[in-house]
Amino acid sequence: MMSKKTTPTKSGKNESEVTFAFSKQNYRLLIIGLVVIALGFILMIGGGSDDPNVFSDKIFSFRRMTLAPILIIAGYVIEIFAIMRKTK
Repeated sequence: MMSKKTTPTKSGKNESEVTFAFSKQNYRLLIIGLVVIALGFILMIGGGSDDPNVFSDKIFSFRRMTLAPILIIAGYVIEIFAIMRKTK
């Protein structure tokens, strides 16, 4: 059997070693960010009136006007942090 020879590069690693741009922690943060964004959009759903001739004040609730946008912005911040975080 022949063994595969590897030659070290300038960084000291072998050429045959595969390195990924993101680690498990980066992917975990990306998924958490997507879940937070999706939760924000889910919290914005609803609040309309069943009858188009009647106005409903439910659309101006705290959940839709304040909480959901904060969650969406927080999710985008988590996404940016997950992408910019360096792997060890």
